[in-house]
Amino acid sequence: MKIELHEITIKEIASAYVDNAEEGVKGYGGLLNIRPKYQREFVYDEAKRNAVLDTINKGFPLNVMYWVKNEDGTFEVLDGQQRTISFCQYINGDFSLNNKAFHNLTTTEQNRILDYKCMVYFCEGNDLEKLEWFKTINIAGEKLTDQELRNAVYTGEWLTNAKSKFSKSNCAAYLLANKYVNGSPIRQDYLETAILWLNNGEIEKYMSIHQHDHNANELWTYFLNVINWVENTFTNYRKEMKGINWGALYNIYKDKQFDTVALEEDIKRLMLDDDVKNKKGIYTYVLTRNEKHLNIRAFSENEKRQTYEKQNGVCPDCGLSFDITAMEAHHIKRWVDGGHTTLDNCVMLCKECHDKRHNHNN
Repeated sequence: MKIELHEITIKEIASAYVDNAEEGVKGYGGLLNIRPKYQREFVYDEAKRNAVLDTINKGFPLNVMYWVKNEDGTFEVLDGQQRTISFCQYINGDFSLNNKAFHNLTTTEQNRILDYKCMVYFCEGNDLEKLEWFKTINIAGEKLTDQELRNAVYTGEWLTNAKSKFSKSNCAAYLLANKYVNGSPIRQDYLETAILWLNNGEIEKYMSIHQHDHNANELWTYFLNVINWVENTFTNYRKEMKGINWGALYNIYKDKQFDTVALEEDIKRLMLDDDVKNKKGIYTYVLTRNEKHLNIRAFSENEKRQTYEKQNGVCPDCGLSFDITAMEAHHIKRWVDGGHTTLDNCVMLCKECHDKRHNHNN
């Protein structure tokens, strides 16, 4: 890859700056594509954005930027999108700094910004070289998410359409499912979650197969179906419903008919049960009936010791004496049958007898 260092003023970079859905984000007289398809959305918060302007106003050096030079003489921002958009938006009047918009500044203050020279490397090479360089130089910056790196590889119509649904602030996926999905659309969490659900975790495989599709309708329809199923199955929303792997549950149980009233009564009872430590796991449990999702409270060491001393170290099933380390605490009345993890429901059994009772109950 050929690399050359250039000094370019902010005035030149911000020339003909535009940011809209039709034309994308452009600058440098229309020659610079500030947000190529493999780049993330603008993620700087107000403090970081203002820090860029503060650095410029003080005449301190910004970190070096990298542009890819294309064969037709245009450029793409390889690294430096967040900084570039920060000062372009300020000059464009999109926000104020210290209660002053750019047009409120004196000519001297304006020129201090416009005449500031950015250090920009022009990079020339093939697509593979550009992608590898992109990954390398971003290691030291704000770390890319796994999905942002995948987006850099699987560009095309499918990805553009998918991002319009899953990757914008207040996008359709966020408005529909922010109560159920963790993360941020602009950091690609919603897109990653949708593919994860649909293709059982094989995200790269799915994106590779569909990279050249004309749209992401299959993924969007699936995502809609999952959320609709969740809302129809669990009629009372609770904060514990956020972040559950709903896709995995939908894939297994979407065709099964549930008594939604009974489910809600069961969930409410479990939410009030002090023995249930993992409240989020209740939703998986009421479908699977696998107690491991509930993380039922175990007997404490003090409860085990008290029970052991009351039994004089004797296992009541076999009548033999054991050291406490060779015994297991066991519920006399199983939790599933209404027994609780309390001292009066605890019995200490030798490991062999404990296994026998456990296997018998299962």
